[in-house]
Amino acid sequence: MLISCALALGLVATTNLPAQAAPGRASQFSPGASGAGDPYFPDMGNGGYDVSHYDIRLAFNPKTKAINATTTILAKATQNLSRFDLDFQGPLKISKLSVNGRAASFTRSGAQELVITPPHGLWRGSTFLVSVTYAGVPQKIDDPALGLSGWVATKDGAVALNQPIGAATYYPVNDTTNDKATYSQTITVPTGLTVLANGEPGPTTKHGDQTTFRWHMNKPLASELAMIAIGNYNLTRGVTADGLPNITAIGKSIDIKAGQGKVFNKTTAQIVQWESSLYGRYPFDSTGGILADLGVHYALESQSRPVYDQRTSKVDGDLLAHELGHQWFGDSLTPVHWSDIWLNEGFATYSEWLYQEKFNGIPVKQSFAEAYADEKDWTGKVADPGRDQIFDDLVYSRGAMTLQALRMKIGDRAFFQVLKQWPTTYRHGNVSTQTFIRFVERLTHRDLGAFFQTWVYQPGKPTL
Repeated sequence: MLISCALALGLVATTNLPAQAAPGRASQFSPGASGAGDPYFPDMGNGGYDVSHYDIRLAFNPKTKAINATTTILAKATQNLSRFDLDFQGPLKISKLSVNGRAASFTRSGAQELVITPPHGLWRGSTFLVSVTYAGVPQKIDDPALGLSGWVATKDGAVALNQPIGAATYYPVNDTTNDKATYSQTITVPTGLTVLANGEPGPTTKHGDQTTFRWHMNKPLASELAMIAIGNYNLTRGVTADGLPNITAIGKSIDIKAGQGKVFNKTTAQIVQWESSLYGRYPFDSTGGILADLGVHYALESQSRPVYDQRTSKVDGDLLAHELGHQWFGDSLTPVHWSDIWLNEGFATYSEWLYQEKFNGIPVKQSFAEAYADEKDWTGKVADPGRDQIFDDLVYSRGAMTLQALRMKIGDRAFFQVLKQWPTTYRHGNVSTQTFIRFVERLTHRDLGAFFQTWVYQPGKPTL
């Protein structure tokens, strides 16, 4: 369910919320599940409700690295709830928590469960507001297999990079790919610092030595793609050829040549325009990117505004084509489960191959042939790589190879129809490998079960 930001910021509280005077019998209510059912991350996400909107109001102190925040969540019960969980991890201390404006009891359980018991049970279909006030120094996650994620402190501020398990380090959340919501983020920092986030900017206001930035994402956003960047940035504003607002930023600490900010902005706009010709209308209301000194050694497709670490090997057109390609594949279309991440990374890597062909004269067939020859390990399954392999070549390179093999199987005309109609048909939704297979079979009127069984479901090097 999607609603306007105005509703999420309080209008619903007095109009659509259930009356408090009809609590019902205790036997009519049951707890929501403490996980969303993803086999790779069984503790992530929760059951019993669907979130519509997050309103994050956060103040950041760069000297202490601490935050003071209130996150308000608008959700709808999908069962009669006696209690429900949110994901919330790390040392942040809660000082106040309410459901529908009334104090609710809560406990912290395990590494990330915030278990909330409202004053009365919540009826299935009812809309409710959860407000959590908290403070402390957020701690990033350093997973041995998956790297750094969450709230990452920098020399001049912080950047939130949430994929796959970092969102709960700085706000309470239903941290699953399968519960997208709209977002409002209101961030207050000392004057002189800049804040960027997903979506479109709202009014910026100064009060004393503090400045408040407002950002709104009015399209569905998975929590792993939410982003905040706080620091000293040089901003460049522009538009694509189609008039799409384009906001890019480069950290002032990065040693770049004069005019590089305009080049970064212009290249972003050009690639978005070109990819729109391949994949259909750009799915969000603005685009852009952030180049910063983060020390995470990766780039991330945060929705509408990817983040690039200057310490990645090369921040060039290939990388921009990859992360901006994700805006269609991974951001607008998001897998239900992490096992299907090849639908993100395979398409994004194929975007690189198409970019190389269009702008550098390297045919896609050559990129495929080199990848096919260079791949050393064919033991894994593309559509079920395993929890610790979701960022491996298994889903990136072999995912892209699967798409090129599909292109050779069904022909260019049908393949480029797939590239455009797949993200258009399921825009802002959740998808799976089975959804993709059924879609391609309907479009081509062909039985492709054996093809996909070979390329994505079974290990071993496919024969060309």
